[in-house]
Amino acid sequence: MAQSSPEARYRTQAFAQLAGVTVRTLHHYDRLGLLRAKRSSNGYRLYHAGDLERLERISALKFLGVPLAHIGRILDGRPASLSEELAAQRRALREKRRLLDIALSAIEEAEAGILDGKPTAVLLRRIIQAITMQDNTGWMMQYYSPAAQAKIAERAASFTAEMQAEISQAWRQYFRDLNALEREGDQDGKRAAELAQRHRELIAAFTGDDPEIESGLAALYRDRANWPTEMQEKLAEYENPDVQTT
Repeated sequence: MAQSSPEARYRTQAFAQLAGVTVRTLHHYDRLGLLRAKRSSNGYRLYHAGDLERLERISALKFLGVPLAHIGRILDGRPASLSEELAAQRRALREKRRLLDIALSAIEEAEAGILDGKPTAVLLRRIIQAITMQDNTGWMMQYYSPAAQAKIAERAASFTAEMQAEISQAWRQYFRDLNALEREGDQDGKRAAELAQRHRELIAAFTGDDPEIESGLAALYRDRANWPTEMQEKLAEYENPDVQTT
């Protein structure tokens, strides 16, 4: 942004040019209360040099992904708000990085699989699932409290693509065995008990036995009827014993 003298006053168009933003952006920030313009005697919006610094802070926080609704609160006086928002953005970016690593691993696996003559459709499907997971993760977070989201992000930071693949395979095998149990029966109940234990362990692998995460997970599954179609189909692949996975 350009420099200006402290005493200078600017009408909206001139200030927008000075700041490198659009007039529409300034009007929007004014309506939201993020950057209030003064009014001249004839009703024109007026900005001064000090507004440039505030606009720079707004632009920086927006670039970091902080919602506009939160930016005003940060700028207007809660010292802890900025560190809280930055910590939230750091967790979100780490989660995005983890999901991107999973997607990259799926692409690398597909490249190697093509050379080995594996079915192209299966390989491409894995890539689509890995990329779709990035959108689904953000959607699922609505069921978790902020504290639970922070804990999930912390646990996810140490979660590798290999670990994700192992757990996904474990869930698939669990549902295969569960469906086999339903078909074949279990006279002494030993197989049912073993499956129940495996289910608890798989859940714990995600929640870490943390009550806040468990509460969010329960809320997520209670609302299963309202899940996006992609999520419904993905879970059906695990639950349906006829779906072939490799």
